[in-house]
Amino acid sequence: MEDNTLRELYISELQDLYDAEHQLIEALPKMAEASNSAQLRAGFEAHLQQTRGHAERLERVFGSLGEEAKRKKCKAMKGLVAEGSEMIDEDFEGAVKDAGLIGAAQRVEHYEIAAYGTARTFAEILGNQEGVSLLGQTLEEEKETDEKLSELAETINVEANGSAPGSKEVLGAISPKRKAKSAGR
Repeated sequence: MEDNTLRELYISELQDLYDAEHQLIEALPKMAEASNSAQLRAGFEAHLQQTRGHAERLERVFGSLGEEAKRKKCKAMKGLVAEGSEMIDEDFEGAVKDAGLIGAAQRVEHYEIAAYGTARTFAEILGNQEGVSLLGQTLEEEKETDEKLSELAETINVEANGSAPGSKEVLGAISPKRKAKSAGR
């Protein structure tokens, strides 16, 4: 009975993720269009292709369970996408708008990292090896996307502050990784 209950929760999580990915498929082109940085725009466009692949992987996970791929409204993603839309509509311009878009995108990535980690753990416990593999792949891609956004933010956030990229005299211009390395010296 416990396995059956966890299986139902696992399927519910998959349905939530499936809806989340489809919401992103609609939102990412708008974020790309609102981007001022060519690198950020290209990153959103690349992540759109990756997100389509995430949805396809989820369909394969459903299939491995003998289930039909169905969407259950992901309220969290709806809220995160709404925040991204608000940023698009704000009057911010240039690097400031890009900094806001990166922040919105990273909130999405952090949600997805948590959700895919949970689903992968459920797959492990339930012995759904195909799910473990496919969800693990997506989890790693979400982490890589978050890292790429952090790297872009290192330059864009400084530009948004009106300083030359690489200036360490600006509060917050040094990445947390660099700060940790500097503190350990």
